[in-house]
Amino acid sequence: MANTSSRTLRLLSLLQTHRYWPGTELAGRLGVSVRTLRRDVDRLRELGYPVEAHRGVAGGYQLAPGAALPPLVVDDEEAVALAIGLRAAAQGAVAGIEESSIRALTKVVQVMPARLRRRVDALRVATVPAVWSTGPTVDSGVLTTVAQACRDEERLRFSYTAHRGERTERHVEPHRLVSLGRRWYLVAYDLTRHDWRSFRLDRLADPAGTSVRFRPRELPAEDPAAFVRAGIGNIPAPYTVEAVVHAPGDQVRAQVGQWATVEDLDSGRCRMLMTADSLDWPILALGTVGAEFEVVGSPELVERIREWGARFARATAGLPPATATPDSAHNG
Repeated sequence: MANTSSRTLRLLSLLQTHRYWPGTELAGRLGVSVRTLRRDVDRLRELGYPVEAHRGVAGGYQLAPGAALPPLVVDDEEAVALAIGLRAAAQGAVAGIEESSIRALTKVVQVMPARLRRRVDALRVATVPAVWSTGPTVDSGVLTTVAQACRDEERLRFSYTAHRGERTERHVEPHRLVSLGRRWYLVAYDLTRHDWRSFRLDRLADPAGTSVRFRPRELPAEDPAAFVRAGIGNIPAPYTVEAVVHAPGDQVRAQVGQWATVEDLDSGRCRMLMTADSLDWPILALGTVGAEFEVVGSPELVERIREWGARFARATAGLPPATATPDSAHNG
């Protein structure tokens, strides 16, 4: 790669970010003639990159899958984004790829210039990780298939289970993936319902491309994340939870601020409000704070806490009480 011209590297970068490039458009992006473009493509083939050529008036080029993964060319911004994404994946956002994400992250950071490594470290220090690692996870195969369909502008079919349990078959034009809170969403145009929809990926099964391309439609929202947020806001959550927590509001916000609204009552107490589609999440949130609390006006939550308490009591029944070690007694 050391003898490869900067223009050839630019060509490789373009081919890696787009499924298909018309020859004239690709030559224009590089500022060269079509003949020079052909020579640069031949140079990439000599280096082992499987570049396919399509002949004719509308002919062009695309990078095909090869027998081995070729070196990737990324710019500074892409390198930082790659490291941040791998770090998030290593924390368990997607099921089954934690170990491979750590290996890939190690390789990326190792070859990064010092200036980029400092940016990654600064983002890591300034970012507070989520308190819990539990919750709905997304199969890595599902995520990859859907992401490729979005990239390639290819119509997609899959099975989808709605929040009430109804299972339907969907045929969509995928637009973008959105990571929001602890969930992944697909924003897509539903070809059966003739309208835009968002789909939770943990409820999506058996996605398959159809090999049918489409021209992207205009999304009726500022951006995909705004579209998902608007849709979530229109779905009433089945449970509204309120509790008074015997801890300073700042302490509680640091633990559960991403998932709940925390209102200060006085220097040592606060009110926590949360809407959720499962009572287990409020219990996890309250337990994570590590302080005394009282449930206000939610009989269902009180009953679920009693169920948890009884289950935990059975799990420890018959076990001897923990005894303090000499070191812990001295430290106390």
